[in-house]
Amino acid sequence: MNVRRSAAVLAAVAVIGAATPAAADPSPSPSRAFPSALYGGTDPKYDGVWRQSLALLAQDTVGVKPAAKSVQWLARQQCADGGFASYRPDPAAACDAKTMLDTNATSAAVQALTALGGHDDVTGKAVGWLKSVQNKDGGWGYSPGGASDTNSTSVVIGALAAAGEKPDQVVKDGKSPYDALLKLALPCGGDDDGAFAFQPDKKGDLAPNADATAAGVLGSLGKGMVVEPGKKSGTACEKATTPQQAAANGADYLTAALTKDDGHLMSALAGAEPQPDFGNTADAVVALAARGDTAQAEKSVRWLEKNSADWAAQSGPAAYAQLIFAAHATGTNPRDFGGADLVKQLNATGPAPQTAEKTKAADEKEDSGSDFFGVWWYVGVCLVAGIGIGFLFTGRKKKQQP
Repeated sequence: MNVRRSAAVLAAVAVIGAATPAAADPSPSPSRAFPSALYGGTDPKYDGVWRQSLALLAQDTVGVKPAAKSVQWLARQQCADGGFASYRPDPAAACDAKTMLDTNATSAAVQALTALGGHDDVTGKAVGWLKSVQNKDGGWGYSPGGASDTNSTSVVIGALAAAGEKPDQVVKDGKSPYDALLKLALPCGGDDDGAFAFQPDKKGDLAPNADATAAGVLGSLGKGMVVEPGKKSGTACEKATTPQQAAANGADYLTAALTKDDGHLMSALAGAEPQPDFGNTADAVVALAARGDTAQAEKSVRWLEKNSADWAAQSGPAAYAQLIFAAHATGTNPRDFGGADLVKQLNATGPAPQTAEKTKAADEKEDSGSDFFGVWWYVGVCLVAGIGIGFLFTGRKKKQQP
């Protein structure tokens, strides 16, 4: 779910089966050659479907109705077999053997389109495709046939759950996605108690990875990108024989890591000076909130409120979406996130959303008042005509907030 990785890294990842989409510029240029329905202004080659899905899902989460053409663009990215590539510049062209399908993009699209509703045919085919490329260990890699990794397996679990499937019943050779996650969880008894690895290394060893741990906690809980605060259960790090215990262990690891660095996680890219990792911190907030670790989640979301503005502005729609998901998970107002309106900023990265639908109660209230107002407006006009006195009518403007 992170957007921090470069397109160069993702190009390599797509080949070897690693994980997450690239950053996106929040300010689309009117002269760009990219589709007008797309959110973000950078080359969508490696993250077009991903960032579009997160943007639409975030809008839906805050009650904003996305632009119809943006939803249609996402649905049309699907290939005939049900899978999605990271980006198809010409959706009218049939997918072929050279089309690199992507489990992460497919799963993100399922979560977004399921939330928006009305796309059961698309999401049904996508879920069918995901099941068809499940690995024998029960998990998924970034690309079909790639070794299972925590991030991909977890985002697929989120898609299955969103579509009404029971992830523990989606099995290959008797193995479910939870079996795959349990194999990627580090044991207790060391400095990295309870963390998840992204994948085993060449020797089969597991190395702790905070990004994978945030994803692994969500996946083990059977949750997608949008969560409500959960109920905390489980004890300190114990042998993970169930997904729930693996989630508890992973949450403890994240809490310790967040506490160590004043409420946020640090990046650990090889050869680079460690920097605050905003995207992974946002994901950790969502994971902890889903698990019921609300105290640490709230501390970390406060840190994001104070420090994430520049990162989000540089990274674009998926980053704004991650922050909205973190705000939603902790009951924080995304329209006043450290003084910033995340919803407005997200909306500005693509086509203007449709006007939010009115509630039935609001319609009835408006209708009941309109007749009364109309009668007196008519009387007023008659008085003006009769006695020649001019009145200045100031129309009430409804504040519409997408």
